[in-house]
Amino acid sequence: MTEKFLTVLNRAGIHARPAALIAQTANKFSSEITIEKDSASVNAKSIMGVITMAAGYNTQLILRADGEDEKQAVEAISQLFESKFEED
Repeated sequence: MTEKFLTVLNRAGIHARPAALIAQTANKFSSEITIEKDSASVNAKSIMGVITMAAGYNTQLILRADGEDEKQAVEAISQLFESKFEED
């Protein structure tokens, strides 16, 4: 299992567009990918799951991936967060 701590850097937080980007990216990988906030875990491949986290600006999240391409999955999703979902 690969795990990484992430911070929501875009001012608008995780709304529909970033959630769709996360889910689309996660679905490119065969690994199981989850995002955890305040001990609640959601499937990163589900747009609705990601939106329901209600992760606002500066929220701390834990990204976990388990499977044969877990490292690539974590790296790809981390890039989305680091680029602020190309919003700011």
